[in-house]
Amino acid sequence: MTGALAPKLALARAVGALSRVRGGGATSAPGKVLIRLDGNAIGALGERLPRGSVLVSATNGKTTTTAMAAGILKRAGLHLVHNSSGANMAGGIATALLAASRPHGAISGELGLFEVDELWLDTVAAQLRPRVILLGNLFRDQLDRYGELETIADRWAQDLHAGQLVLNADDPLIADLGRDRSEVLYYGVQDDSLALAGMAHAADAKHCRRCGAPYVFETIYLGHLGHYHCPRCGQRSPAPSVIARDVVLEGVRSARFTLCTATGEAQVQLALPGLYNVYNALAAAALGVALEVPLEQIVAGLQGAKAAFGRAETVMLTVSDAGNGGGAQARRELRILLVKNPAGANEVLRTLTLERGQHDLLAVLNDKIADGRDVSWIWDADFELLAGRIRRVTCSGSRAPELAVRLKYAGLPPERIRVQADLKLALDEAANDRDGPRAPLYALPTYTAMLSLRELLIARGEASSSWV
Repeated sequence: MTGALAPKLALARAVGALSRVRGGGATSAPGKVLIRLDGNAIGALGERLPRGSVLVSATNGKTTTTAMAAGILKRAGLHLVHNSSGANMAGGIATALLAASRPHGAISGELGLFEVDELWLDTVAAQLRPRVILLGNLFRDQLDRYGELETIADRWAQDLHAGQLVLNADDPLIADLGRDRSEVLYYGVQDDSLALAGMAHAADAKHCRRCGAPYVFETIYLGHLGHYHCPRCGQRSPAPSVIARDVVLEGVRSARFTLCTATGEAQVQLALPGLYNVYNALAAAALGVALEVPLEQIVAGLQGAKAAFGRAETVMLTVSDAGNGGGAQARRELRILLVKNPAGANEVLRTLTLERGQHDLLAVLNDKIADGRDVSWIWDADFELLAGRIRRVTCSGSRAPELAVRLKYAGLPPERIRVQADLKLALDEAANDRDGPRAPLYALPTYTAMLSLRELLIARGEASSSWV
């Protein structure tokens, strides 16, 4: 098998080299070629990993969670094969394995750590037969591509049989996947100070999958995440063994919490904002527990975590200084906060409400395939939370006018809303505002808009490449 695979690996590598010469990132193309040449290439290369593989999937936060997990596992001295670029379909995973493969059936790495797209998870798991699968959440996202959440949950329940499951106890759809499994580790938040007054309009997973009755939520933390029970059949949220308590959210820059495991407790200071990143950190910690990483190394890995590109990333912009007649140069902080569905957008908006004063926003809404063609989800995002605090917003992207209308209906006065479909011009207009203090600028882009924004910033010399 090794001899038969070698020429296919060489050809796929050549495609990668050609892609890089043409200026591409070569994050998926070589792997796609390899899969066409050998449909079992992922499985064949995965068998070379002496410690096997770990898979991470979720609707929201899988890139950040996987990056945090990588930090933890590297602290534990493990040499990883990891699709760190975020290319999370089969082609991206095959590319990561291809890059690590060596002659004579060898591979440069001990353990595979792979972020996996929700629709590709069962296919990739069937080939890699992972030691552990970490599942973070299921929120409504790209309905034109993924379909209803229950469809994904049913698919996972039917097809994910190998290895241990690490599951979010606070997500009913995720927690259900472990009900009849023996090898399951649950994680969750236990902090009543974070409880929301009620379930958001955009919340999903409101009904028991066993009997169909509406869940009763004792506590709601984020979207449909919380503590719940079914009044008809008695099913309730499982008791987690990896827990976050005493959570403190510190605006757009950081968060902290007490991490509780079977081996002890420790304080974690994250250089990332929001409850959503506390959940990401908790998921990565639970994965570390499942792989028997000592608590002190888990904490060190989490505290060394940095924002994945475009996700709470900070960039310093060079702008014209209005205070010096517009001729001088000044610096302005830009924070990029990815929004791609109602649950994620609401948490970003909730985090921004923790920051003092009024805010300037660059909001970018695209409707490409990777974003989802249907952008009606913006009407389920609670922009009303922040409307009274927005000094000015520049709307851009292919669906900029619709976003402007949504913000108007959220209560934002029309004179505070500008529409500039061209992203380069929109960035300049938003960054070089002369009407107020040089406060931070917050960019809220959808996925492809975030990639385009970063390309602009890289061209301006204000951000580094996403693929380094």
